[in-house]
Amino acid sequence: MKNSIYAFAILLLFSQCSANKKSVIQDPAYGLKDYYKNYFTIGVAVSATSLKNKNASLILNEFNSLTAENSMKMGPIHPAENVYNWKDADTIVAFAKNNNFKIRGHNLCWHQQTPKWLFIDSLGKQVSKEILLARLKKHIFDVVGRYKGQIYAWDVVNEAISDAPNEYLRNSEWYQIAGEEYIAKAFQYAHEADPDALLFYNDYNEISATKRAKIIQLITNLKKQGVPIHGVGLQGHWAVNEPSYGQLDSTLSDFSKLDLVIQITELDISVYPKEHTAREGQAIDTATSFSKEKEIKQSAVYKYCFELFRKYKKSINSVTFWNISDEHSWLDNFPVRNRKDYPLLFDTFNNRKSAYWQVAKW
Repeated sequence: MKNSIYAFAILLLFSQCSANKKSVIQDPAYGLKDYYKNYFTIGVAVSATSLKNKNASLILNEFNSLTAENSMKMGPIHPAENVYNWKDADTIVAFAKNNNFKIRGHNLCWHQQTPKWLFIDSLGKQVSKEILLARLKKHIFDVVGRYKGQIYAWDVVNEAISDAPNEYLRNSEWYQIAGEEYIAKAFQYAHEADPDALLFYNDYNEISATKRAKIIQLITNLKKQGVPIHGVGLQGHWAVNEPSYGQLDSTLSDFSKLDLVIQITELDISVYPKEHTAREGQAIDTATSFSKEKEIKQSAVYKYCFELFRKYKKSINSVTFWNISDEHSWLDNFPVRNRKDYPLLFDTFNNRKSAYWQVAKW
């Protein structure tokens, strides 16, 4: 009986996909941004190079918001104290402006891709709290100031919450030197640099009840202090086995009660069961093709994720995919090194996948 029900569900899913696909292909210029024009902006993380190659037409057709995947992070854009690499970030901003895209800034303060010079003096010794905060302020003023009035929202602090169940804040160099205060200061500096920009705290594994509670605790404390925080970014690096419908529903319900804007900032859905730590490939990792089974499972998860995004449209105003198509994804090497993943709505040839129709048509 169970097998019959499962077979019927699969048949129904693909009959819907076929019908949806037939109707939409008649107007191939109708993209995700058009389907969701009454709900939220649809964004994508890009490099400067991707805006000049074959991906450009797909980006223009499907999306209306851009995030720099790496070009605005502290390490790439500010590798030395008196050195800035503006070229790639400028290219992304110019493309967005020329094509009427919104731009999300990512990110201003993070424990990774952060140059070592921020934390040490000329002798290699750890700097004081005062020096570190002064350097953070200058960085934020320089970067946010350069794009003032062009970037409407910034991920100000990224991933400050610890993954350890019994630890609140991540024991990063930011925290070791400046304590919890660096978080509030980062938001203060960003607001001073551009008072009109929306400022977000951004983190992953938000579907975990334990980590979610800590994120909510941090945001609640910031609000009580009068810190200018306007939204929470839920990264959405998920997989075919999580989140469940109920888990995601609870997550979005909890965050909606904060009375802040919610944005899904880095969405992808791995075709493999979720693993949270990096490891080398093993014998069990040989089945790496995009099989029909993977396609069915991924389509089902994308379908209910967007059902829930629409349910919470009063709180959610943007959904951003992390990378353009399965041709390239950061998940190709994480958490399993050298394993190919297929986490997006477009295949390795930029064609729309079954999951696309589950998102686009409802």
